[in-house]
Amino acid sequence: MTKPEDLIADIEALGGALDQARASIGARFIGQSRVVELVLSTLLCGGHGLLIGLPGLGKTRLVDALSTVMGLDGSRVQFTPDLMPADILGAEVLETAQDGTRSFRFIEGPVFCQLLMADEINRASPRTQAALLQAMQEKSVTVAGQDRPLGRPFHVLATQNPIEQEGTYPLPEAQLDRFLLEIQVPYPSRATERDILLATTGVDDAQVTQVFSAQQLLDAQTLIRRMPVGDAVVDQILDLVRAFRPDNPDAPDMVKRHVRWGPGPRAAQALMLSVRAQALMRGSLAPSTDDVLAMATPVLNHRMGLGFAARAEGINQSDLIADIAQSLLAGKAAA
Repeated sequence: MTKPEDLIADIEALGGALDQARASIGARFIGQSRVVELVLSTLLCGGHGLLIGLPGLGKTRLVDALSTVMGLDGSRVQFTPDLMPADILGAEVLETAQDGTRSFRFIEGPVFCQLLMADEINRASPRTQAALLQAMQEKSVTVAGQDRPLGRPFHVLATQNPIEQEGTYPLPEAQLDRFLLEIQVPYPSRATERDILLATTGVDDAQVTQVFSAQQLLDAQTLIRRMPVGDAVVDQILDLVRAFRPDNPDAPDMVKRHVRWGPGPRAAQALMLSVRAQALMRGSLAPSTDDVLAMATPVLNHRMGLGFAARAEGINQSDLIADIAQSLLAGKAAA
């Protein structure tokens, strides 16, 4: 059994490596420290991330830098309406040998990697989107009746354009629930945009350095699960997730009036893992209420839906989550 002092030393060492990773990624993905933290948290928790932002905000640049820094074999697939499942998973082809014999050979698709970027995932048909479901959940795919394991670790970082919806296929709720976090990529500030201009329009482009290896990331994912979580924080996570279920008698009135469907148990699991990563990012050995508040919107926003009346009234779902989480957890802390 690991001694407490050894666990503390391992957590502190991981925190130092994460600081190096953030600094290296920040050299190419400038100024968006919160986005970098959330993406790193996604990998630390062994999950998948959904990056939502307008074109040209550096999402592809971020994922490219991330694969280098984390030492992962990366692939990128541009999702289009004519993309087929075999274009992602691979397919068996019939080959004829020199002696005339024929046999099937499986050609692996781009999903056989460690970090897959699914660019504009909502542009592909539901049939193609569903090809990733087994990969994201089981870390394997079944082709021609045979299960084929994917890389270890295996992560999907998918992107979506939030305003261009014509000719797209919204992800079904079951697939959205497979994403650990929804990560909003906002416009940069004026100062950040100035730094981006100076850094990207010259002769030299900033280079990133490898900080982790695939095995070190797997070890970090195990360490995250060993981080202690106090009973009070566990209760806060349960209270928060259950508060957004409109059929819960104890749910706030705003939820009962405006939320059509709420998060399931996978949301609580995601919060339980991500608050540990968030604590690690701020240099703490265990998560607190502040970490639950920080991760509430990224975990819950894609796992619930507002009713028609709420949308007609212009209620913003992210703001609703933040307001209710703040009032709920503040009340629990006061009690």
